[in-house]
Amino acid sequence: MSESLEARRARLMGPNVPTFYRKPVHIVRGQGVWLWDAQGKRYLDCYNNVAHVGHCHPRVVAAIAAQAAVLNTHTRYHHDLVLDYIERLTGTLGHGVSQAIMVCTGSEANDLALRMAQAVTGKTGIIATDATYHGNTAAVSQLSTRRPPIGGRAPHVRLVPAPDTLAPLGGSLAAQPAAFAAQVAAAIEDLEAAGFGFSGLMLCPVFANEGLPAVGPGFLDPTVEVVRRAGGLILCDEVQPGFGRVGSHFWGHDWLGFAPDVVTVGKPMANGHPVAACLATPAVMAAFREAFGYFNTFGGNPVSAAACLATLDVIEDEGLQARAVDTSAYLLERLGALRHGRIVNVRGAGLFFGLEFGGAGAGDFAADLVEDLVERGFLLNRIGKGGATLKIRPPMVFGRAEADLLADALQAALDAA
Repeated sequence: MSESLEARRARLMGPNVPTFYRKPVHIVRGQGVWLWDAQGKRYLDCYNNVAHVGHCHPRVVAAIAAQAAVLNTHTRYHHDLVLDYIERLTGTLGHGVSQAIMVCTGSEANDLALRMAQAVTGKTGIIATDATYHGNTAAVSQLSTRRPPIGGRAPHVRLVPAPDTLAPLGGSLAAQPAAFAAQVAAAIEDLEAAGFGFSGLMLCPVFANEGLPAVGPGFLDPTVEVVRRAGGLILCDEVQPGFGRVGSHFWGHDWLGFAPDVVTVGKPMANGHPVAACLATPAVMAAFREAFGYFNTFGGNPVSAAACLATLDVIEDEGLQARAVDTSAYLLERLGALRHGRIVNVRGAGLFFGLEFGGAGAGDFAADLVEDLVERGFLLNRIGKGGATLKIRPPMVFGRAEADLLADALQAALDAA
């Protein structure tokens, strides 16, 4: 009897290697918003922001292949493409963020951001929310809340309550901005009293892993004031909301309305090619370069830079940011019309949507719904408190036709639940 794929994975990769679904999906091909499994079944990808401009976009594929046939090396040699890309990418940013270190993963980028805050302030205390994820290096995993670190969380880390839609901090959505700022201020005071000092606050501007709570422009203003008064940096993780996903703005921080000191990017920037970056103001970058010796063998290689440039070309030439605005409004309307007694909230920011369920066992209900939708050929997942919120985050080429397919499938699954 031949070895199953699950058994082979366990033998070669070890136990507990995560998969999305109870019955793992064996994907063999992708194109645009579609994926196909080994049996030929087609799935609508409603979750994958890695393939930002669509799976296997021909322009990105061609750029990778062409550059791979000419040169691939690292930044200890001079080459133009990485400079062309950094110049073009920082051209989309304001607030003085004009320099970059290219790396391979968002985890690496966020790890660098923490060190930049240390270099500028000379302090180590860091703050994040209590329902977040910023990567899996030893440093940034201390901020992530999926599993507690062995030996307990590091003493220089403080996690503050995340904003919430149904149970907002301060008792109301109107009071939540000030209440969140007060929690950050208390954490800063605690870090200073403990002798670590305060280096920075790291957050995702749409609080994606926190469940996409109902925050909006101006929400962070009181917190920014607290952070600035304390001399800390604002470290903005744009791995999920960046590159036009919020629709109205190219960057999540511009949508929320604040100026970051450091911006980290990753998954979407090269449409699946392993690229990430840590972007900063010149003053922050100079402090980091003075305090740390850093080089990344694969970060900024010409093939990765070519993939990044092609991805930007597609975003611009195919009008994907404007498409996100249109699709967002349409799908939000369709989601708002879904009928089921457990639905307690529908929210979205560009091509990011949350469908939250309430009642006893809401997380289990959402988990079962996700599995039902996979069987129907739709890939999405869940997030937030207790995993009670469906997380919908499709490629940017997702349009009204796909929105209709998803909404109809959701209603059918809800009717059958």
